[in-house]
Amino acid sequence: MSDSVGVVVPAFRPDVDQLRAYVAAIDDALSPAAVVVELDDPRKGVPASLADLPAEIETVPYRRGKGAAITAGFERLETDVYAFVDADASTPVHSLERIIARVTDRGADLAVGSRRHPDATVTSHQTFARRFLGDGFAWLAGRLLAVDLYDYQCGAKAVSANTWERVRRHIYEPGFAWDVELVAIAGALEQTVVEVPIEWEDRPGSTVSPVRTSVALMRALLAARHRAKRLSDSRLHTAIAARREQPTALVDQER
Repeated sequence: MSDSVGVVVPAFRPDVDQLRAYVAAIDDALSPAAVVVELDDPRKGVPASLADLPAEIETVPYRRGKGAAITAGFERLETDVYAFVDADASTPVHSLERIIARVTDRGADLAVGSRRHPDATVTSHQTFARRFLGDGFAWLAGRLLAVDLYDYQCGAKAVSANTWERVRRHIYEPGFAWDVELVAIAGALEQTVVEVPIEWEDRPGSTVSPVRTSVALMRALLAARHRAKRLSDSRLHTAIAARREQPTALVDQER
C-alpha cells in the first residue's frame, strides 16, 4: 500500500492565476490525498475565486508568516507524508514529485529541495545580492548545524508524518526561518535528512527584503542551533535555556 500524501501551499497575496494553475498541476500530476492552500491576508474576492480548485482553502485576515501557515496546514493533514511548496511555482511539479518520492519510496524522514546543489538546474537566477546572501547563509548554517546542506531555504520539502510528530513541538519560527529550524530539529532528533536537487526558476516580485530577511535568518539560525543543541543534551544549552523564558511552539499557538 503506497503512502498517502498531503501538500500545503502557503500563500500571501499570490498571483491568483498562477496559483490556480499550480494547484491544478499538482493535483493532476501527483493525485495527492489532500491539498491545503493557507491563504494569508487575501485581497477582496480572492478566496471565492479559488473555491473551485481541488484544494481546501484556509483563509486568515492577516499575515501569519510562511512558517506559521505551513504549520497550520500540516496540522490539518491526516496523511502519511506532508509536503509543502511555495505558491509562486518556482519549483516545478515534477521536482516536487521527486522530493516526495525520497520519503515515500526511499524512506527518508525529511527531504529538502535544493536550488544550490551541484546537480540542480536553475533556469532563471536571483540577483547577485540575493545569491551572495543566500550562499553565505547556507555556508554558515552548514558549520553550525548537525545537518550540512547546500540549501536550507528552498520552498519545497517533504516530511513523514512520524517525523513531523517528533519535531512539531520544537518549531517556533513563524516566518522564513521555519525551514532552517525544521532541518536543525530533525537533525538533532537523528532523523534522516536528504537533499534533493531540483529544477528551479526565480520569480520576480518577491515580498521578501534580502537584507532584512538575512538579518532575521541569522538570528533564527542561532536560535535553531541553540534548540537543536539542547535536544542533543548539551549541558551548556540546557543551562542557558533554564535561565530564559521559553517561547510557545507554533502548534500550541494555533490552538
